[in-house]
Amino acid sequence: MIEPLLFRESMSRLGAAVTLIATDGPAGRHGFTASAVCSVTDTPPTLLVCMNRDVSSHADFMVNGVLSVNVLAGAHEMLSNTFANRSVSMSDRFGATTWSVGVTGAPLLDGAAVAFDCRISEVNEVGTHSVLFCEIQQIVLGDGIPDALLWCSRGYHRLPLGSA
Repeated sequence: MIEPLLFRESMSRLGAAVTLIATDGPAGRHGFTASAVCSVTDTPPTLLVCMNRDVSSHADFMVNGVLSVNVLAGAHEMLSNTFANRSVSMSDRFGATTWSVGVTGAPLLDGAAVAFDCRISEVNEVGTHSVLFCEIQQIVLGDGIPDALLWCSRGYHRLPLGSA
């Protein structure tokens, strides 16, 4: 059996993009920082988002049924920390920057490297988390993003973006 501490240490070495996951609807506006996001398929375009069921707004995301995945640039490190801090109110989190509204009604971060506006199409429960399958309804590409914000080895790292 794999010990949970060994698993967590191992996973800390798997670098990932830092995202803000946000929702709005009948259950209100909520958001959190996440790195457990990946693509599933391009037909239909779908993302996978893992959400701890202990997150206080878990039920609100399920009620709203929509969310955005906002990929952060290097300049968003402080914003990432704001959304990760459970003691910061939702109004203060969302008030820390500017937002647009996507076609689903989900908040889209102005200045994100890319923002995906999604409908939650399926939810699977695995251990402590809900695995949300999110069908993309709209994509907004950011302009002039110089670097990506990554999380690896329990710290932020910036990856310069450039033409290949």
